[in-house]
Amino acid sequence: MPYRLVQALLLLAALCASPAHALTVEVEAPDELKALLTQHLEAARAARQGEVLDEAELGRLRDLSEVTAHELLATEGYFSPRVDVSLTRAGDDWVMRYVVTPGPRTRVRTLQIRIEGALADSAQAALRARIERAFTLQPGMPFRQADWDTAKLALVRPLLATRYPAARVAASEARIDPVAQAADLTLTVDSGPAFHYGELQISGNQRYPATIIRHLSPVKPGKPVRQQDLLDYQTVLETSGYFAQATVRIDPDPALAAAVPVQVEVVERPEKQFSVGAGYSTDTGARVQASWLHRDILDRGLRLKVDARVETDRQNGGVELAWPRNAIGYENSVGALRKEEDIEGQETRSSVLVAKRTRLRGQIESTLSLQYQTEEQEIGDVVNARNQALTANYAWTQRTVGRVFYPRRGYALTLHGGGAYEGLLSDTSFVRLYGRHTQYFRAGARGRLILRGEFGGVLADTRDGIPTDFLFRAGGDNSVRGYAYQSLGRTLEGGVASVRYLATGSAEYNYFFDNKWGMAVFVDAGDAADSAAALSPVYGVGVGARYRSPVGPVNLDLAYGEATEEFRLHFSLGVTF
Repeated sequence: MPYRLVQALLLLAALCASPAHALTVEVEAPDELKALLTQHLEAARAARQGEVLDEAELGRLRDLSEVTAHELLATEGYFSPRVDVSLTRAGDDWVMRYVVTPGPRTRVRTLQIRIEGALADSAQAALRARIERAFTLQPGMPFRQADWDTAKLALVRPLLATRYPAARVAASEARIDPVAQAADLTLTVDSGPAFHYGELQISGNQRYPATIIRHLSPVKPGKPVRQQDLLDYQTVLETSGYFAQATVRIDPDPALAAAVPVQVEVVERPEKQFSVGAGYSTDTGARVQASWLHRDILDRGLRLKVDARVETDRQNGGVELAWPRNAIGYENSVGALRKEEDIEGQETRSSVLVAKRTRLRGQIESTLSLQYQTEEQEIGDVVNARNQALTANYAWTQRTVGRVFYPRRGYALTLHGGGAYEGLLSDTSFVRLYGRHTQYFRAGARGRLILRGEFGGVLADTRDGIPTDFLFRAGGDNSVRGYAYQSLGRTLEGGVASVRYLATGSAEYNYFFDNKWGMAVFVDAGDAADSAAALSPVYGVGVGARYRSPVGPVNLDLAYGEATEEFRLHFSLGVTF
């Protein structure tokens, strides 16, 4: 008789001798334990998969699952549970029932943390105390294995983020007293040596000078290592315009601690780049733009950018030459700009020459600039003027919101100051001050609250002779919604003129239904006038939609202006190719 036929007959005989049965598993336990046991017991898993089992396999699963139940309950702090198991027939099938009485839960009785390594010998008593206080599993709390594991990881995290990147949990023990339902915890943390920065080790750069990478570095040889420094360095490299990607890291080898090399690997952007874009805004209408960038003029990393932008109500074109950051952290640039606009009847044509020095330190960006501007201005038949000003300006900005489209915490604060002196290539002496603050608050699991305020003022005997870029108007998407863009100012026959004072504010609540779509409700208020006393705020209220598109945020708002008694749609979208 063929061998395979013999095998088949033997298998058939075994099946006939041992009837197979379907299985249902029931667990009676407190809710938080029932879910855990139902998910992980071997018998419950076999029942979910619909396996057909013989009596021998049922008995094996019953005993194995009882052992597993005790192990799972121990991870939740129940070391003396009672688990009753029964296996009964239900017609041709079987029902396996687990009745769990967990008993008293074990709680942490004592906690002892020992510090070894350089941290134990250093004068950083405050750091040691903070680490011990931050340990998340304290005496009196229920003991769970997951909490114990999480607490150990959290204990070394502050060390890894500072000068101890080789820190580790050297030893740990959770001694359980089942009679007293108590856990005595001991662990030893070895901080390892304190790490200090060594020299940069740069790789991946071919087009652009290594000095660009060195001058962007916030880390200096001899300074204590800090994880945030490395993250900031990586961000600065990727936003510098020269590199598409950057990786900054150190090797936490204790042998290198005295002067650990900082390994910097970059992927360079192309030397030349041409881009075009299109968009639409209810402020200034449809938009098309184009720019050409050369990132390595004279083989020294100088960036030459030529761009043009055409909108329904505004057109401009310019050229800028920018130097890479120097050894003391400054970026210098010179540029020229020509722009024309016709907004709310105020027509301006201006030419600008500017030289700037910018410094970025962490979250703070500051810019010092010298600017010469000439302007031709017309408003119907009422105003026909030529203005010029040579201004010295200072701008200071701090952002704590990161690089996300829709931040839920942090703030952005901008302060500007500048002025001109009559007779020094200026028609009028004036001082211009401006500030804008936007604060973001988390509001529940999916919401955020945004509060914004801005104020501007020009100190001068007269507005005559001051270019409109240094004056103010209000209204529009980022000002007072419910009113046309820059429609709040000095109303003249034929248009709205810019004025010397501005004050606006906004409160907005957003709720996001998922990772892409959200809604908004808001109230805006503000005005622009020729004196602070003449400011008389008008209000706009409305609702809106928010969409996280792949190319950036899309905002659609419907606002009602109480002064005009009209509804106005506000929308913006832009794409760059």
